[in-house]
Amino acid sequence: MKSKKSNIIYPEVHIADVFFFLWQVMRKYWISLFLIISGVIAASTFEIIVPIYYKQFFDILSLEQGKEIIAPQLFSTIFVILILSGCAWVCWRIGEFATSYFQAKTMAGLRQQAYDHLTYHSYSFFANNFTGALVQRIGRYARAFERITDRITWDLLALTVRIVGITIITWTIRPALSILIISWTILYLTVNYFYSVWRLKYSIKMAEADSYTTATLSDAIANQNNIDVFWRHKEESGRFKKVTEDQAKIMLSNWNTNAGLDAIQAALIVLIEFFIFYFAIHYWEQGIVTLGTFVLIQLYIIGLGSRLWGFSRIIRDFYESYADTKEMVEIMKLPYEIKDTPLAKPLDMSSSEIIFKDVIFSFNNTRQVLKKINLKINSGEKVAIVGPSGAGKTTFIRLMLRFYDLTSGKITINGQDIHCVTLESLRKNISLVPQDPLLFHRTIMENIRYGKPSATDKEVILASRLAHCEEFVKDLPYKYETHVGDRGIKLSGGERQRVAIARAILKNSPILILDEATSSLDSHSEGLIQNALDVLMKDKTVIVIAHRLSTIRKMNRIVVIKNGSVFEEGTHEELIRKNSSLYAKFWNIQAGGFLPKKP
Repeated sequence: MKSKKSNIIYPEVHIADVFFFLWQVMRKYWISLFLIISGVIAASTFEIIVPIYYKQFFDILSLEQGKEIIAPQLFSTIFVILILSGCAWVCWRIGEFATSYFQAKTMAGLRQQAYDHLTYHSYSFFANNFTGALVQRIGRYARAFERITDRITWDLLALTVRIVGITIITWTIRPALSILIISWTILYLTVNYFYSVWRLKYSIKMAEADSYTTATLSDAIANQNNIDVFWRHKEESGRFKKVTEDQAKIMLSNWNTNAGLDAIQAALIVLIEFFIFYFAIHYWEQGIVTLGTFVLIQLYIIGLGSRLWGFSRIIRDFYESYADTKEMVEIMKLPYEIKDTPLAKPLDMSSSEIIFKDVIFSFNNTRQVLKKINLKINSGEKVAIVGPSGAGKTTFIRLMLRFYDLTSGKITINGQDIHCVTLESLRKNISLVPQDPLLFHRTIMENIRYGKPSATDKEVILASRLAHCEEFVKDLPYKYETHVGDRGIKLSGGERQRVAIARAILKNSPILILDEATSSLDSHSEGLIQNALDVLMKDKTVIVIAHRLSTIRKMNRIVVIKNGSVFEEGTHEELIRKNSSLYAKFWNIQAGGFLPKKP
């Protein structure tokens, strides 16, 4: 099934798939699950037996005997009722405490399960999904489990025990009454089931609408700065209003169908009460049933009616929970686009020579970005990749990191096809300083240490100083323990890049990729960072993506990409001497400025 909001084709998901993923976590806590089931069955059984003694109580009360004879029997009966009710109370409490433990532990496990599956999906997967929608899917996946567990154990299981018990007991009194009750129950459940199945499409639409509303809201909040800059508050408000109104229409349809089911259920309960007492009166006239039987039947009908009324909620919650979990299970069933091959081996980094051989890459097999790239980068060589916007420079490095897989061709490091080595070893041996680094909402210390989790505080601070982070860290309220905000929003763009550089210094991988690593720095900061980068690049194979050509003059080689192909390559001096070269044109524009020369 192809998602309406992305280009991802999700696998088909059935109820069995949902329970399969839930059971992977549930089975770890089988003892508490056993206590829940045992407690509910035992408590429901005791509650079915109690009305028998109420029947006995009223049958004794209707005897034409002296009070001194009847009273001891009545006292004896109510004590039995007290004991049975007490046993039911104990069993309910066992089930309740077991449920609390079972659900809390399982919900935590389900969130972890969903997170673990989600984070191994590819770069393109996250590019095609709203962050807010993915976060909500994980939350609803766990909450749906709680709801469906409550319905199955506390409602469906208890209802099943009650139906079976009432059928057996009324059969011993009068088979016709038992047949009437069971026939009505079957009719009631059948109407509920088919009505609820018919309503399933409304529940699924409501879940999808809720996800889209949350995603739209998240997208708007994340881009609040754009809304302010372009002053598009009214337009965005109108856009969000349309989304919420569409959701309201779907919710209204769903709730109206709920009201229709409630009306049908109320009518069925009125009818069963009438007919059951109609026949009971005839049996009473014939002396077949007693006064206590009327009490027994009334208690059973009231109890069964309340439980059956909840059956609509069981079906409704079941399918709503199915709709909620289905969205997450789709992701967990979706095969990873980028993954280790069965025979993948760790990357051998005795040499860091990189070779692109006949590399072709197209997005979705339609839009070709790179066209038969052939390029060799020697171990320890510093190479700059330049070219106009959209030429494929960023795609070039994403292919090296296997964020995407090639359409055809091969990329090797030290003679090893990167498609045949483990992702972990590949990415551990490549450091990336992106153009717009994103930081965790954690401390400066934690963000820098992310490059090497085992690093000591001293190592982190040393990397920070080499990247000139110390200059702004010393002015922060809590120094290295200062939290940087969502995606590092509390820091400027240049400060975020310095943190990213410090992280790369700490990681110290043999291959280094700098994607516009100094683009957000002023001239003074850039000069400082260049010193740090010189240290960082020493004895490493370096690939630099840059629009500011002044930052790449020291590179061993410059490769110019145009329209997805290698257009020209050479040193800065070699390319400058070729006045007709594309690089020379870029250089002349940047060196001479963008203003036209005076005539």
